[in-house]
Amino acid sequence: MRVFFTGGSGKAGKHVIPYLLGQGHRVLNFDKVPLGAAGCHDLLGDITDAGQVYSALNGHAGYDELETGQGARAFDAVVHFAAVPRMLMCPDTETWRVNVVGTYNVIEAAVKMGITKIVVASSETTYGFCFADGRADPHQFPLTEDYDIDPMDTYGTSKKVNEVTARSFARRSGADVYALRIGNVVEPHEYAQNFPGYFADPELRRRNAFNYVDARDLGQIVDLCLKKDGLGFQVFNACNSTNGMNLPNETLLARYFPKVPVTRNLAPWESLMSNEKARRMLGFVDQHDWRAYVPGYGTT
Repeated sequence: MRVFFTGGSGKAGKHVIPYLLGQGHRVLNFDKVPLGAAGCHDLLGDITDAGQVYSALNGHAGYDELETGQGARAFDAVVHFAAVPRMLMCPDTETWRVNVVGTYNVIEAAVKMGITKIVVASSETTYGFCFADGRADPHQFPLTEDYDIDPMDTYGTSKKVNEVTARSFARRSGADVYALRIGNVVEPHEYAQNFPGYFADPELRRRNAFNYVDARDLGQIVDLCLKKDGLGFQVFNACNSTNGMNLPNETLLARYFPKVPVTRNLAPWESLMSNEKARRMLGFVDQHDWRAYVPGYGTT
């Protein structure tokens, strides 16, 4: 597929794009800064400028496409990752403007150009306690896609609004629009760098419910979304299958979430942010368990 990818120069995108290229997709990276990945053309632009988005979405994916003589054309699919990626990077008003207006611009342009496969980045923060003001508990575990998401921060709220926008466009157009509630993204080098510190102080990971998603496994999830047709609007938790700690759930729940109801039996190491829907509907099987990369731990 010819894939228009926004925000591919970010922490997640710079790993997802190579995965998609490896699966045979043609990818154009639309971002404010270049990625410089082999086989992927960078087109510099701003998602909050609707004119730029419309122009870029109906264009060439690289100089070699000039040889086809087909002219500019719409892409087969859109993957929208561009955003202010967390709170406290800029004023809340700017986070809202970029994330909400930018997402509207991208989805609207894609739908009006007849693009029927759109994947957008939502966030674990929509569950309402990652960026909560104070120590907050979720309503229940595991965190599943039918949860009544209730963030109190601007970043998480912008992602909740983007899910509503995505659903609206899916209803009016019949396009497949899949929103990924992306967990805490871990790059390959961060296992050895960060996980020993998490194990020494698990409180550091409480706000993420101890979940993680390997950036390469996130690439697999995006690829599976591109290949899965006919689901309309869907939300998928995008995270790995196990929690990201060296402690089982029994200990984590008793120590850090003693008042949170558990709605079903949990496996000892199962992620508290459930990816069961992605495994069942997309066929996701994560390939990168943290135990393979943290010194002193072997694969299990």
